[in-house]
Amino acid sequence: MRLEAVRKRYGRGPEVLAGVDLEVVPGVPAVVLGANGAGKSTLLRIAAGCSVPTSGRVRDRPRRVGYLPADLPVPERTPVRVWLAHLAAIRGPGRDGDEAAALLERLGFTGGPDTPMGRLSTGNARKVGLAQALTGSPALVVLDEPWSGLDDAAASTLDAVLGGVVAPLLVTDHTGRSGGLAGAERWSLAAGRLAPGPAPEAPRTVVVLHCPDEPARVLARLPPAARWSRDGPVLTVRVPVDGGDALLAAALAAGCSVLSVRRFGMR
Repeated sequence: MRLEAVRKRYGRGPEVLAGVDLEVVPGVPAVVLGANGAGKSTLLRIAAGCSVPTSGRVRDRPRRVGYLPADLPVPERTPVRVWLAHLAAIRGPGRDGDEAAALLERLGFTGGPDTPMGRLSTGNARKVGLAQALTGSPALVVLDEPWSGLDDAAASTLDAVLGGVVAPLLVTDHTGRSGGLAGAERWSLAAGRLAPGPAPEAPRTVVVLHCPDEPARVLARLPPAARWSRDGPVLTVRVPVDGGDALLAAALAAGCSVLSVRRFGMR
């Protein structure tokens, strides 16, 4: 699958993508990194076929695409079992959802198959999104922040699952977990343009928090963070490695629960 000179503009606003070229091939996961608002989700929507570029084109995109958006559109009253079965039926005859149920079990899903989608926790909803994207033999897999909101055990399971994906794989990631994808090519998206390889990052601590208060209020009480992202009440905050203790203390004082702490770039 290839993106050729892809540009995207919404209305009269500035270009979100300003001429992106990218090829995604089997065995070489493509990881797109960039700041919040850089256009990563827009790029993935176009790659998955859920949005069209303002100009440029997408070539050789297969018909069967497994896509996990950053914000999963949730049918709130539909039970998990029914939603997965519906999506399996769309993919084709003979796909009854058993494969998705098995992956949910591997990921540690605890919501229950008859739970309405709207009543799932953030982590469980993410697991359902991954199950629908990664099953049914997709010929292209496009995952927007697949590790976001997952506990450590589920994230480790996802690492193993992605290691076995044979289809072309395109992901975005702010957690640092994509560093474990064997053979991956890393790309940096900034100012609408894609460049090979981000600059090497200094050692850092990544803390995933569950915060009941508004994110803006919580962030105002935390030490300055190099990068952060949110997924509902879940905040992922990245600070220099020596700032981890201060971040944890401030987060607990702000009423947040600590879901995970990981350190990257340490030798």
